[in-house]
Amino acid sequence: MSRKQRLPTDGGQSLTQNPFANLDNAGLPPGPPESAVDASKQPAAAPRKNRGRVDIIRQTAHRGGKTVTVVTGFVGIGLPEKESLAKAMQKACGSGGTVKDGCIEIQGDRRDVAARILTEAGFRPVFAGG
Repeated sequence: MSRKQRLPTDGGQSLTQNPFANLDNAGLPPGPPESAVDASKQPAAAPRKNRGRVDIIRQTAHRGGKTVTVVTGFVGIGLPEKESLAKAMQKACGSGGTVKDGCIEIQGDRRDVAARILTEAGFRPVFAGG
């Protein structure tokens, strides 16, 4: 029975041939300047500010006595963005919610959390009603 030869794992010899050595003379266009590489690592730009007023309402009517926070008055945003905002609010509140008839509904009295998330998204939340 023959023994298998073990390969050293201590880092020993380096590669004798660099596979990328000939790329310098291959006629490839130069890479982006260093400032462009550093700029790509910057965080994304902040969302645009003043996207409009939205009303935050606390409702209990027609819900079996349960309190629901309703966000209404969105102008110029589509259903996918409303759903992403609703998901962020649900996660921050630790409660359920949905998007119905163009409004975001969050279970419980979570007006302060909803206002914070909407402000971060560039909206101007206003507490309306009771």
